[in-house]
Amino acid sequence: MTPRDRIIDAAMLVFRRHGFRRSSIEQAAEAAGLTRQALYHHFDSKEALFRAVIERLYQTALTAEIAAADAKEKDGGGLADILVAQIAARLTHLIGSLDGSPHVEELFSEHLGQSRDLYQKYAGLNAAQGVAMIERMRRRQRLVLRIAPGELWRCIEMAVHGTKSAYPNMQPLAAFLKDLEIMLRTLVAGAIGPSPKPLMNKPHLNKPHLKMPKIAKKSARKKSGDRK
Repeated sequence: MTPRDRIIDAAMLVFRRHGFRRSSIEQAAEAAGLTRQALYHHFDSKEALFRAVIERLYQTALTAEIAAADAKEKDGGGLADILVAQIAARLTHLIGSLDGSPHVEELFSEHLGQSRDLYQKYAGLNAAQGVAMIERMRRRQRLVLRIAPGELWRCIEMAVHGTKSAYPNMQPLAAFLKDLEIMLRTLVAGAIGPSPKPLMNKPHLNKPHLKMPKIAKKSARKKSGDRK
């Protein structure tokens, strides 16, 4: 483990224990087993250290999301199954990283104020991964989507934000994820249209032994031997 990684791990513990406002560079340095001067070689402020912690959380959450989606896809899950698995993995990781902290609300608030650009960056990465997965599943399972993959993902993120509004800080987690799953499955069910109907089978075309009767042509000429 590099000194930078050790500092970030220690800072995560400090922020969880004291929140952002009551934490200090000295506390993070002590938790990492470093002097304040040594920590300043890597981070020049508490804000920079906090941003590094937030970026670590976003990156590991994205990794967990991709792994969950891949695993569910390999198991033969449908589009809704994969979406539920990957989004649940991402949010569970983010929430679990702060589990037990009495400062969850403050940390959520501060992370938007201190690192909104990181939030937007990883929202874009999540969207790119999600849209690619939807398109891949559309081709693989021959799904008929009523809306484009990008629009479907936008609706999915709106469903996530809508469910968050009913659960402050996404707690209790089990109830939040259960309601979110219902929302996502309902959304995906409405986005998938019926498969094209196969052409009607025509028996006379499928059975070569049944031949259409031939219409005899009337001859315009009469044989001379017909008259007696």
